[in-house]
Amino acid sequence: MAAWQEQGQRETLRRTPARARPDGAAPDPLTAAPWPGSWQPLGARFRIDPAGNRGTNFALWAAGAEAVELCLFDEQGRETRHPLTEQTFQTWHGYLPGVLPGTRYGYRVHGRWDPWTGARWNPAKLLLDPYARAVDGHYTSHDAVCSAVRGWPERDVGDTVRDNRDSAPYVPKAVVVHDDDDWYDDQRPKTPWAETVLYELHVRGFTMRHPGVPPQLRGTYAGLAHPAALEHLTGLGVTAVELLPVHHHVSEDHLQQRGLTNYWGYNTLGYFAPHAGYSASGSRGQQVGEFKRMVRALHAAGIEVILDVVYNHTAESGVMGPALSLRGIDNGAYYRLDRSRRGYADYTGCGNTLDTRQPHVVRLITDSLRYWVTEMGVDGFRFDLAAALARGSDGVEMHHPFLAAVSQDPLLSRVKLIAEPWDVGPGGYQVGGFPPLWAEWNDKYRDTVRDFWRGARPDVRELGYRLSGSSDLYQRGGRRPYASVNYITAHDGFTLRDLVSYQRKHNEANGEDNRDGTDDNRSWNCGAEGESAEGGVRELRHRQLRNMLATLLLSTGVPMLTAGDELGRTQGGNNNAYCQDNDTSWLDWSLLEEPEWRALHRLTARLIRLRREHPVLRQRAFFSGRAAVPGGQRDLAWFTARGREMTEADWFAPTAVLGMLLSGTAMSERDAHGCELTDGSFLLLLNAGDRPVPFTLPGEPWASAYRTLVDTATDDPPGARHPALTAVTLSGRSLQLLQTPAVP
Repeated sequence: MAAWQEQGQRETLRRTPARARPDGAAPDPLTAAPWPGSWQPLGARFRIDPAGNRGTNFALWAAGAEAVELCLFDEQGRETRHPLTEQTFQTWHGYLPGVLPGTRYGYRVHGRWDPWTGARWNPAKLLLDPYARAVDGHYTSHDAVCSAVRGWPERDVGDTVRDNRDSAPYVPKAVVVHDDDDWYDDQRPKTPWAETVLYELHVRGFTMRHPGVPPQLRGTYAGLAHPAALEHLTGLGVTAVELLPVHHHVSEDHLQQRGLTNYWGYNTLGYFAPHAGYSASGSRGQQVGEFKRMVRALHAAGIEVILDVVYNHTAESGVMGPALSLRGIDNGAYYRLDRSRRGYADYTGCGNTLDTRQPHVVRLITDSLRYWVTEMGVDGFRFDLAAALARGSDGVEMHHPFLAAVSQDPLLSRVKLIAEPWDVGPGGYQVGGFPPLWAEWNDKYRDTVRDFWRGARPDVRELGYRLSGSSDLYQRGGRRPYASVNYITAHDGFTLRDLVSYQRKHNEANGEDNRDGTDDNRSWNCGAEGESAEGGVRELRHRQLRNMLATLLLSTGVPMLTAGDELGRTQGGNNNAYCQDNDTSWLDWSLLEEPEWRALHRLTARLIRLRREHPVLRQRAFFSGRAAVPGGQRDLAWFTARGREMTEADWFAPTAVLGMLLSGTAMSERDAHGCELTDGSFLLLLNAGDRPVPFTLPGEPWASAYRTLVDTATDDPPGARHPALTAVTLSGRSLQLLQTPAVP
């Protein structure tokens, strides 16, 4: 054995003897022996007993471990180890008197080293508590963090040679937290699904350049809670923010080596800890209270908080990735191993996949979800690569134990649940397949709308489904139109402005030779690649932006905006800015100083207001194509440019023009208070062609008069009235929304 391996092995076997205080005073937590404590709850729980004694109970599930050491770190970073000798139901536990909030800790877990069977215990690696409520310190890319020796000359067995160097100097530590903040003054908005407008944003990027947020608060939870940030959200009219991952995450080795970071945060390390890097308060547990205050401020503004969560994989990557937590606690029990048992079944593209077939993994995830709802106040979750969470032994299963656990949980079944309904494994594309209670990111909506406005669709058959709630995907199984989360852009891909400015991706700044990011952008640069000063190109691009925003906010389903699209934010053609923690990704608030972008923001807010004021634009049930009363209007009708209803042949005929009439008088729905939902009727006209098209407006029995509310050929609504049976002119590549009074 090499000298450096022998030194690491001796360090691993070191023990700190337990000593009692001779004067009878409170035990020194660095030297006192742990009391038996309790096996539940898992994690570190500070408590004060009736006699006023203070201490912390530690509990770690590690079924296959042979021994577990609790490691405490003082202010100078010196480590003291305490063997946990009590084990109950596969949980190692102990209580240490005198351990107070703010104490940093970790675990070293002993067991077999047998990678051929998935056993990768290595006590030289300091491990983060999976239930840690706060995390302190950074992960530093270093070979010592790997449980196996990196760079072993024989590649075939490189992951089977144990590395005995101590990883503690290079990994973050858990922090004991005691936050007695309660929620007595917090009022959850409880916005119904049908009234929800989602706004996807990044906690850091949203405020880093905001002139109204104090510099010391920019990029933090406190910055998002600042009145200047809230004013933009409330002025826009969104009802919920969908936050990119705020679970504590770390940057991958390859990014650190290139001087970059994982900006998006889809590399989770701690499922209970708010990311310390977004805290203005400091990282020794104070981020917990700061996060809660942010949630309270958003709730007070009438805005729900949805978290984008990554339970499908962890930051430990593949077999040569770092041993930071679950790998060292019980590798084969937490991760899906491949048939050889030596490697991982990777359905995520990130090196590993959590094994949700295991009860303790389901418990870890559901405990985390309940914690964020009950103690952190959030209102729902968007699950990254949700199909991976529903993978059984024979593929994706919609009766999977994880989905069943969530659906029967009296708390989780009442919050908003959104699936990204795919993963990268076989059969992983599951759009429309999730059970009731779940909404889904509808990428078919995204692709259809992008294709229609760039002129890539030969007919309007699929567009009809997408505009009216995607009943072909969601009507079965008792689901509602709001199962469809409609979006045109998201964090992953082009911004809306880039979608009309770039024909191809420009990801050179990521350092991967432009190989990363999708090539299937379905974008159209309107005749020039990148920014252009040519007046015709600029005007067309702005019209296309208005077209897509209006289409999104006037479609049935739940619309999701991406932060900054209403301002004309650009990433310079980068469609995979996951590692760009800089001006590429941060919102540029100076855009609001330019009239053209102020107008786009104004239109977005007006469209959201129209949606809020008119229930016919936010249907709670799928259209039936029938009248609510005999002889009345049908709730939905489709028209050609000649003003006649669409026939089956019309749906198959090549066309770029479509009229959609939504009848408010045909609604048979009631609101939560039992009041009938009635409304005027709206005619939505779309023309994706280059040339103007005269459109004959439907007359009786549909309408006797029309008023134009939106015309994307201009920045502002003309407000003109049109008598029945006359034609309006739809400019090339434009959309109009017309309103007609209710007809009995």
